[in-house]
Amino acid sequence: MPAFERGKKRNKGSIECLTSLVDQDKWIHSKVNEGDKFEAIPLLPGLPDDVAKYCLALVPRSSFPSMGGVCKRWRSFIESKEFLRERTMAGMVEEWLYVLTTESDGKESRWEVLDCLGHKRQVLQLMPGPTKVGFGVTVVNGKLLAIAGYSVIDGIASASPDVYQYDSCLNRWSRLADLNVARADFACTEVNGKVYVVGGYGVEGESLSTVEVYDPDTDKWTLIESLRRPRWGCFACGLNGKLYVWCGRSSLTIGNSRFVDVYNPENRNWCEMKNGGCVMVTTHAVVEKKLFCMEWKNPRKLAIFDPNDGSWKRVWVPLTGSTSVGFRFGILDGKLLLFTVEGAHDYQTLSYDPNARPGSEWQTSNIKPSGLCLCSVTIKV
Repeated sequence: MPAFERGKKRNKGSIECLTSLVDQDKWIHSKVNEGDKFEAIPLLPGLPDDVAKYCLALVPRSSFPSMGGVCKRWRSFIESKEFLRERTMAGMVEEWLYVLTTESDGKESRWEVLDCLGHKRQVLQLMPGPTKVGFGVTVVNGKLLAIAGYSVIDGIASASPDVYQYDSCLNRWSRLADLNVARADFACTEVNGKVYVVGGYGVEGESLSTVEVYDPDTDKWTLIESLRRPRWGCFACGLNGKLYVWCGRSSLTIGNSRFVDVYNPENRNWCEMKNGGCVMVTTHAVVEKKLFCMEWKNPRKLAIFDPNDGSWKRVWVPLTGSTSVGFRFGILDGKLLLFTVEGAHDYQTLSYDPNARPGSEWQTSNIKPSGLCLCSVTIKV
């Protein structure tokens, strides 16, 4: 019997055990001086740490912020990659969609959280620091990163190097190490547990070819080999363990670029894939290890790239649910969600399931943000 199946049978008893020990655990930690080593304190009194970690992993995600307030050791464990591994082994991972939304006037934006049923779980507290535009968003180790962009202070915008992290378990923002190069309108994505930022505009408005990689274990950004040419307004994704940079503009091309820059982290070098298949992409997402995107000139047609053979196929978006010609993508439960950007409140979200039988890939969904979707990320914890 798989370990997670055995774990499910023990869930009830484990959670009851956890509940009965919380008060005692708080008392023990309240007696420890700040200078003491917390490693010597058990996570849960009377239990080996491996059992205690399993018990903590069984707690519903909505209770994580309260758990983080019990003691430093609990908080440190919840923040760690080990906690995510324990949740995965216990079959307790929950998938939530984080959507950056705005009203039709576009004056204010906010992050809101939706579950797989479309229920709004919470609205995030505002990101610290000045108002930002042109920043990058990605997820690593179950945490949302808001990277660089234009900081707007007294109506003046300038490229910034600052990076903020939202911990979805503890419901809080914190500041991470700055980029080496301030930038905006760049590409960013996670590949193999690390975050890459590529190109963009610099402080003086210059186009950039520099590339940086972030290691969450060391909280450090490192400059790596630059692009062959400056590139801005592009987007990036991770496919088969490699970094792909698509579209945007390049100083060596006329109009939008069809070239795709591909970086191999193992060899630490760049190569170029000609005829990327898409230009002027308005939204994109990776589902089932394939790239889905939509072009400005084909607003009701999905373009799907398979990195295994380099092939493209295109799928018409049905008129069912919405006649919109503008969308933003979201991902939940292995399905691609299409949120309209036209501001109609009576629309139905379209859902595309790449694993459905032919003819039933498209459905409608009740999942949709309260305002216009600017971008979204999926976090599994």
